[in-house]
Amino acid sequence: MSWKRATTAVLAVCVLLTGVAGCGTSGAAEQEAGGDREGASPAPSPVGEVLGDTGPGGRHYREVDEEAAPAVRVEVEPDADGSWDVRLEVTRFRFSPAGAGRRAVPGRGTARLLVDDRPVAELRSAGHRIPAGLLPHGTHHVTARLCADDGTVWAVDGEPVESTADITASQSQPAPQVPAVSPATATPR
Repeated sequence: MSWKRATTAVLAVCVLLTGVAGCGTSGAAEQEAGGDREGASPAPSPVGEVLGDTGPGGRHYREVDEEAAPAVRVEVEPDADGSWDVRLEVTRFRFSPAGAGRRAVPGRGTARLLVDDRPVAELRSAGHRIPAGLLPHGTHHVTARLCADDGTVWAVDGEPVESTADITASQSQPAPQVPAVSPATATPR
């Protein structure tokens, strides 16, 4: 085979591969189709199956096999200043950087942090601090729910991939006051 024929064959293969790789929808098309709105049906993806029903918050669940599903464990510890340190331990999952495309990629996305089922933050890393004063006195449920970049929630058997930790916020108590002993009332030894 001559070098001209080999070059032509390689170019033809490159054109075919580039054409196939470039056939997806653009981010603009996804926005026009409603992919950015909560509760809107996400664009079709080869990753798992998007379930028809939505969960709390209006997000669709993206069903994946248990063996391939990401996993999360949340740990929350109080800090001395009254804030709370949240740490996530994830398996088969990596956090997407800001500006990531709005399409589902296996095992990638963000973690939605909820306190008592109310959204608090969308996390792109394994750590977060809940500011002091955000949690009133009492017991609270801190949940980390894993989401794909298209806004769907990763799910196994129709249940979201999430972890919840229960914490109890107590009101800060003033330090006990030790009565001062005046020289007049002191007992000599």
